[in-house]
Amino acid sequence: MRQINRRGFIFGSAALSVMGGAGFAAAKDGARLLVGTQTSGSSKGIYAYSFVASTGDLTALGLAAEAENPTFLALAPDGRTVLVANELDKFGGRDSGAVSTFTLDRTKTRLSKVNQVASGGGGTCHVAFDGTGRAAFAANYGGGSAASFAVGAGGELSPAVSFFQYSGHGPDKERQEAPHAHRVTVSPDNRFLLVNDLGIDEIHIYRLDAGTAKLTPNEPAAWKSAPGAGPRALRFHPNGKVAYCVTEMTSSVVVLRWDSQRGALETVQEVVMRPDGFSGMTTGNDIVIDRGARFAYATDRSDDIVVTFAISPTDGKLTLVDRMPCGGKVPRHLTLDPSGRWLLIANQESDNISVLARDGKTGKLTDAGKSFPLSRPQCLAFA
Repeated sequence: MRQINRRGFIFGSAALSVMGGAGFAAAKDGARLLVGTQTSGSSKGIYAYSFVASTGDLTALGLAAEAENPTFLALAPDGRTVLVANELDKFGGRDSGAVSTFTLDRTKTRLSKVNQVASGGGGTCHVAFDGTGRAAFAANYGGGSAASFAVGAGGELSPAVSFFQYSGHGPDKERQEAPHAHRVTVSPDNRFLLVNDLGIDEIHIYRLDAGTAKLTPNEPAAWKSAPGAGPRALRFHPNGKVAYCVTEMTSSVVVLRWDSQRGALETVQEVVMRPDGFSGMTTGNDIVIDRGARFAYATDRSDDIVVTFAISPTDGKLTLVDRMPCGGKVPRHLTLDPSGRWLLIANQESDNISVLARDGKTGKLTDAGKSFPLSRPQCLAFA
């Protein structure tokens, strides 16, 4: 199966060797980390690490599962099933990507494949479970579509229950020539699914029947960004009343008020991530929020930065605190470790995972000088 190359304008050097060592070891100490990768380099699938919060060190545990282009991972609420986006443009003889599930063996930190189904559209780039773990969702970047799936008791995926093909384009002729669904996000109350479409400047909103995984268009059906902004990523505040949208083309974080009764988003604030005077290509990427909802961290792939924001405890608005290098080139995903002491970033173009120390009081990050090689890392999921 041929792999889709949806980010050719930022791909470059040959990948480094994935890692040395003799396969698996039990993760006796530290948290487990699963890393999805692009398998266009030397990577063969999903890799496992043990992470020690006292030092910020990653220890390679080997290949957790061989998989084709597993570029995004999601862990079910029960902690046993891992949902994988297989970012392909052909699957089963169709113009489609794929979605697969694996069972996690925590003793060996190994993944066993359950099944794999067509996503309905090419370039499947993001997946998510609902709050019950019985419904799953996929965003298809290349196909410009989204789908939902029922999840069986053993983690088996059904064929698509709901499927939505989008149409249209945005003003950016190169990156918005067609719809590009990039993120599927379940609302905190598990009643809605939101789909970021950076190709047509919308976040589509659906009502979710968690028992059947069926989606129906909401009214209002979407939130619209500024033309050419490209809403790429979305993260809800723990209070369930605010959401943060990262735009790709304008490299900003848009603060949105969430009306959980109507299923509606309203723009409250927009904060630009790039420095004043920046004139290069902007590619806002992703965002995470710390456990106490005091700080947020967002990345930009063009100038390889991570931006720290303070979150207002009253209205969720953001204040930019700091910008600093992300520890590599082309950051694809970021996450905080379970202790909250470290920010980990998967850097695609420099083939490494960087680990930045975090001050819990000020929110500021410092370059801890920690970098761990891995071919084309894409997604970091603590399990």
